[in-house]
Amino acid sequence: MRGRRNPLIATEGLLPLLLAVAAAVYIVRFHDLWLVLVPAVVFLFLFLLFRDPHRDVPSVALGIISPVDGVILEVETSNRCVVQGEAYRVRIRVNAFGAYTARSPIEGRIMDLRTKVEEIGVECPANALWIETDEGDSVVLQFHDYWMGFAPKSFVRLGERVGQGDRCAYLRLARIAELSLPIASKLHVKPGQEVKAGIDLIGAVPHS
Repeated sequence: MRGRRNPLIATEGLLPLLLAVAAAVYIVRFHDLWLVLVPAVVFLFLFLLFRDPHRDVPSVALGIISPVDGVILEVETSNRCVVQGEAYRVRIRVNAFGAYTARSPIEGRIMDLRTKVEEIGVECPANALWIETDEGDSVVLQFHDYWMGFAPKSFVRLGERVGQGDRCAYLRLARIAELSLPIASKLHVKPGQEVKAGIDLIGAVPHS
């Protein structure tokens, strides 16, 4: 998140990594040395999973940045579960060993999606991340298909401002990220294209 140093490892992964190190130390002291390969492999797996690499966010006015590392699955229009009527919907298959931390797609203020239940429908998820720009445009980020039921965890609060590309949530191995963009947006991606969190442009919101 803006104003915080970007760590090498997401803080959520520190405890599992420390446990792997502790297991390795215990094995070295009390068991056959070759057994240390087990916690070493576990440590490497966890390091790759929880890594949170620095990203140089491009400075693009009203640009919409990819929130995750992954591959574009679909680009379509939809009027279901969106804040501003018809919208573009971009679905991304998340790379499980990409950056563990999701990035805010655009600069703006975190809004409460529960206030829009009548518009988006009661069957639509109210825990998505709704960002409203200073120009009044809305970009909504949500995740689907959670591994072992662990939903992503946001660490930004309602009413808080986020910058373009700011760290905003832990992915927790969510498989699908979905962006809803204003229908007037200019898109820069197509299905099959690889994208990097905080670096690659999904599109831009034109505004006079």
